[in-house]
Amino acid sequence: MPRIDLQALWRHRFLRFLVVGGLNTAFAYGSYAALLALGWPYAAASAGSLMLGLLFSFFTQGRLVFGNGEVRRLPRFVACWLLLYALNVGVIAGLVRLGLGPYTAGALALVPMAVGSYLVQRHLVFGVGRERASSAGLTRK
Repeated sequence: MPRIDLQALWRHRFLRFLVVGGLNTAFAYGSYAALLALGWPYAAASAGSLMLGLLFSFFTQGRLVFGNGEVRRLPRFVACWLLLYALNVGVIAGLVRLGLGPYTAGALALVPMAVGSYLVQRHLVFGVGRERASSAGLTRK
């Protein structure tokens, strides 16, 4: 059976982005569940989870994926996520208007939104240059 070189895989930024995105999703859901367990109403738990999840995601994506967790970039990160959210809702709405159900439309929106999120974070939020990526032990792949 061939060996998988995990270190070589980890050098691919987009793969790190996907793995860290899964971690962020688990954290956000765990936060939501914890807030519910503390007796918060679901709407408040969802809002609290969203805020905690954005902060957690900013630091994990910034540091683990892009090698740049400078706090001064947080407002740009939040603004970009608001834009991505609006785009996601627009894509889903368009697909629903074409006759797809909301579950299918949401699933179909996942791939372009993940790619869009990666590109927005890479170029507009964290602006990783070759020197920062190499000094952090990360590559531009």
